[in-house]
Order: sequence, then C-alpha cells, then structure tokens
Amino acid sequence: MAIIKWSPAREIASLQQGINRLFEDVFTQPGSYDADTMGAWRPPVDIVDTPEAIIIFFEIPGVDKNEVDIEVKDNVLTIQGERVVDSSIGNGSYYRSERVFGKFGRSFALPAMIRTENISAVFKNGVLKIAIPKPEEEKPRQVNIKVE
Repeated sequence: MAIIKWSPAREIASLQQGINRLFEDVFTQPGSYDADTMGAWRPPVDIVDTPEAIIIFFEIPGVDKNEVDIEVKDNVLTIQGERVVDSSIGNGSYYRSERVFGKFGRSFALPAMIRTENISAVFKNGVLKIAIPKPEEEKPRQVNIKVE
C-alpha cells in the first residue's frame, strides 16, 4: 500500500466535484423540479461583444420558430419556448432517450444604454441569433455661457 501525502487542495477539489454531481443530478432530470419556474432544460448560449452590437447565439435545435418568444422588459431580455416531443414516434419503446423536451427560458440583463427597438433576431439551423445594436457614443457638446 502506497502512502499518499494529504493535500487540502485535493480534498477541496473532491468536495467541489461532489457538489457539482449533486446539482447535475437534481437539475438535469426533467420533472425533478417545477418546470414552470425554471424550465425543463437550459439551451446553451454564447454572448459575443462586438464593436457594433452584442450578439447572442441561442442553441435550440428541434424547436419550431413559432414556439419561441423573445421579450424585452425593464432592460431584461427573456427568451422562452418549448421543444415538443415528435408526435410521429408515438409511444414507442426507446432503446435510448437523451434529448430533453419541454419548456425552456433564459433571461439576460441588458446595459441601460441599449435601445430595444433596434434588436433583431434570426432563426436558422436550430440557432437563434439575436443582435442588440450598441448606441452611438454621445459626442461632447460645446456649451456657450453668457456672462451677464
């Protein structure tokens, strides 16, 4: 039997892995929590900051564009929708089922300076691309002062 030197860092890493497994087990199983408040799944998102805009890539394969709602309220962008089970499969016996179905929702705080009327969205090949243009920077103004 080999003697292994005790390392607090290794113990902390082991604890962190255990906590991560716990949260993955609880929050990745559909039906294990209230789907109306958290959504049955969380589609992956990439947020890119370019000089012209903030671009959000929202990966939702298998979702019909009519099942997606995008809303901006109080500088919070909310994307909600639902991926429904293919009705042509019926109640067949699955050998393996890894895809998640059900409601989803994600919210993102927007900078206060964003003008929401210029936001655009394109849905192509299962990826929703939302472009949030940045406003032009305000240029300094010269103010003349009258002396009386």
